[in-house]
Amino acid sequence: MDIRRLRYFLAVAEEMHFGRAAEKLHIVQPALSMQITALEKELGGLLFTRTSRRVELTEAGKVLRLEAQRIIELSEQAKITVQRSLKGETGCVRLGFAGNAVFTGKLMADLHAFHKAYPDAELVIREMPPHQQLESILAGSIDLGYAPDLNNKHDPAIGYEQIGSWSRVVAMSVDHPLKDKKVLTPAMLAQEPFIFYDQQGSDDKLHQILRRILGTEPQIAYRANTTISVLALVAAGFGIALVPEPLTQLAIPGVVYKKFNEKALSANLMLLSRTEETNATVKAFLALVREAI
Repeated sequence: MDIRRLRYFLAVAEEMHFGRAAEKLHIVQPALSMQITALEKELGGLLFTRTSRRVELTEAGKVLRLEAQRIIELSEQAKITVQRSLKGETGCVRLGFAGNAVFTGKLMADLHAFHKAYPDAELVIREMPPHQQLESILAGSIDLGYAPDLNNKHDPAIGYEQIGSWSRVVAMSVDHPLKDKKVLTPAMLAQEPFIFYDQQGSDDKLHQILRRILGTEPQIAYRANTTISVLALVAAGFGIALVPEPLTQLAIPGVVYKKFNEKALSANLMLLSRTEETNATVKAFLALVREAI
């Protein structure tokens, strides 16, 4: 049935007068009478009894009044729901993150701001290594990623936006011979065993920069997938690690942090997304993060 005709019917049912209903609807009375007659013809019976003095609902009209009110309410709710979805106010954002996104505070700040702005949208977050974030975004299993830019190769299907940058410090065990040095130099670290992130070698960029700074091939003793596992190996004395400066607030037993003034080794945080994103909720999240940069 035509929603407009149902609205006309409800106006007459409320006013019990065609003239007043037409005035309320801002149409002429003959046009309103024609629409009600067409509705009655469609349904196969009278909805109103009409006399020269009054208009009354028939039993069928009383039934339609209840159903029409429900239909109009549902249509309005559907309209609002779709409009909110198009604005990104509802829906879901699936997000992957690496450890430094948490320790820098950036991830929590963005999640808080988004939840405040879009309280009815759902957020699903998972910790995962950078290379897995890229694979998952391309596969469609997550929508966004928070990860350091560790690789020189960028997939054109993925958007890379820098949302933070911090200097790096050297994490070492409390009984390391260099633990009392205030500032470390490349010469001091040239022969030190390093613990790198990720077992799949996605830290090629860091490797190349470190090779240039040290003037020799870095000695990579171990690789680990997470920040905690890297620091655990450091605490156990298996080597040293270059970590973002905000991690110094993370108190790990057996680990100390030392300054290493090399700007080329700065750690960044990237927001990863699909270049051809169509999900309105994801777009709303992206817009909010970009505003905060």
